[in-house]
Amino acid sequence: MLDIQLVSVMLAVGAFAGFIAGLLGVGGGMIIVPVVLWVLQMQGLDNIPHAQHLAVGTSFAIMVFTTFSSVMAQNRKGAVDWQVVRRMVPGMIAGVLIGSFLAKHISNTALQVFFIVFTVLVALKTLADAKPKPSRSLPGLAGLNGVGTLFGMASSWVGIGGGSLSVPFLMYCNVPVHRAVGTSAGLAWPIAVAGAAGYLYSGWNVGGLPEGSFGFWYLPAVVVLSVATVVFAPIGVKTAHKLPPEKLKLAFGLLLLAIAGRMLWRLLA
Repeated sequence: MLDIQLVSVMLAVGAFAGFIAGLLGVGGGMIIVPVVLWVLQMQGLDNIPHAQHLAVGTSFAIMVFTTFSSVMAQNRKGAVDWQVVRRMVPGMIAGVLIGSFLAKHISNTALQVFFIVFTVLVALKTLADAKPKPSRSLPGLAGLNGVGTLFGMASSWVGIGGGSLSVPFLMYCNVPVHRAVGTSAGLAWPIAVAGAAGYLYSGWNVGGLPEGSFGFWYLPAVVVLSVATVVFAPIGVKTAHKLPPEKLKLAFGLLLLAIAGRMLWRLLA
């Protein structure tokens, strides 16, 4: 069972993750995964088999609620382009499934190095506020499906939602930053659902998991962190729509650098 001190810390971190998810249209997984690992460590469970799988699966389960709260708040602001969401979601879900199959055939180190380099380049371009050509626009149905597939595969390989990829892509295609963030929130929810379902299924008959596990979901953490993220995601959305585009781009660029830095630290460690 979780003690009151542990629950208090989880609520605080969950509030931050929910706020960031609403502010920048991401799922918050890069924040939640290490927190779940820390929760397991505090209970002496960090050395159990599949601790990392349990942390990632729990993160996806929490992101289902976080991203749903975020996209509903963005929709109330009229910031979600549902046509783009409908065109990209099938490819993203297919990409998650394909990526999950291919990941075991690809070096984990190679995947991490690729993503670190890609993320840093996107972050630097975002922070430099490079303007895309005025004539550039979103591709058609086939192009959006193809991009969605690539983003889904990358998300499954590095254990994050698609927001850190879809927001820069949409801005590159001259979608205003507030609408890019809102649409990204709509794309993050199906990725979270697919990831959560996959980890639930793959962990269903696995032995040695702690009490309170449901597949690769650790239910005590799912409940506590979901409550905090759902409450604070709409607050992040409201804050995003009060920020000027330049400030929102700055926040997103800094988030990308933080993600790349954390992944580099894990790779070197």
